[in-house]
Amino acid sequence: MLLLEIADVRRLIQQIGLKNFFIKLCENLTEDFSAWEDFQKSARHAVYVENGVIELMPVGGKKHYSFKYVNGHPLNPTRNKLTVVAVGMLSDVDSGYPLMISEMTLLTAIRTAAISALASKHLARKNSKTLAIIGCGAQSEFQVLAHDALFDLKEVRYFDLDEKAMQRFADNLKGSHFALVPGSSAKEMIQGADIIITATAAPGKNKILEYSWLTPGQHISGVGGDSPDKTELDPEILQHSKIAIEYFPQTFHEGEIQNLGDQAKDKVYAELWEIFSGKKPGRVNDQELTLFDDVGFALEDFSVLRLVYDLAAQHAIGKRVNLVPNDIQDVKNLFSLLNA
Repeated sequence: MLLLEIADVRRLIQQIGLKNFFIKLCENLTEDFSAWEDFQKSARHAVYVENGVIELMPVGGKKHYSFKYVNGHPLNPTRNKLTVVAVGMLSDVDSGYPLMISEMTLLTAIRTAAISALASKHLARKNSKTLAIIGCGAQSEFQVLAHDALFDLKEVRYFDLDEKAMQRFADNLKGSHFALVPGSSAKEMIQGADIIITATAAPGKNKILEYSWLTPGQHISGVGGDSPDKTELDPEILQHSKIAIEYFPQTFHEGEIQNLGDQAKDKVYAELWEIFSGKKPGRVNDQELTLFDDVGFALEDFSVLRLVYDLAAQHAIGKRVNLVPNDIQDVKNLFSLLNA
């Protein structure tokens, strides 16, 4: 089976460029979400521990099955560890044999940004030029560059309570073709913005954005609210928005719509597969206030895993490891492996 380490994924992206990688991933996401009914799906399995959460995210298609192991430990940076790390597997449905194990810390950040940008492509105004991002943590640069792959961005506004995070964000995106505009508050940054991204790590139920600050026609991608009792948006925003989600059984417990309670089912306009497949339209006029309630779903991991699997074969990147018995002479004699 194939093993892709961090250096391998970096080489794959360098081979085709990050923008092209985002575009190819969005093509995979569109294809996979449009084939929604071909997949066996479930909400992620979460184990909540004292300092965070550990999750498994599985999904099965007609040809491939994938799962991801991922954590979320907000206090990890105080111990010089990442808040989120992940590993994923892609396997063959016909035989059940694993095909690949891959790093997914980078790939999770990339696929999260890609699904956000793809949702924006369907829900934001077509001529969107200005993006405002609230929260300059690990997801921020990926979000901006994914959107820039699908939109002709002219201005990116950014704000974080942590000035060091803002400086890091600016340094990482220095030299980009779009203007970088720092701000001193979320309210200031979103005025007149076409696309608003909230990507904070703030615990609890917050109001990073308030409904009174918004203007008709804006699109919001709510990325930071991704677990029970952790939300970012003024619930009044949900009452006035066209809401798209990934998978209701999961988003209802983890997303912004958890604040709607019994109203949630009626207030959600569509799951993404309905929009990507053309079953329902996305934005229908320039005055709609739209919201993508993004919590992250296993099908996004599936899409990025099959992309890197295909690219690894094309560019001969990665190494073969012997984690399953492929050279056993008598497949009914497992004990013989001890004597090899």
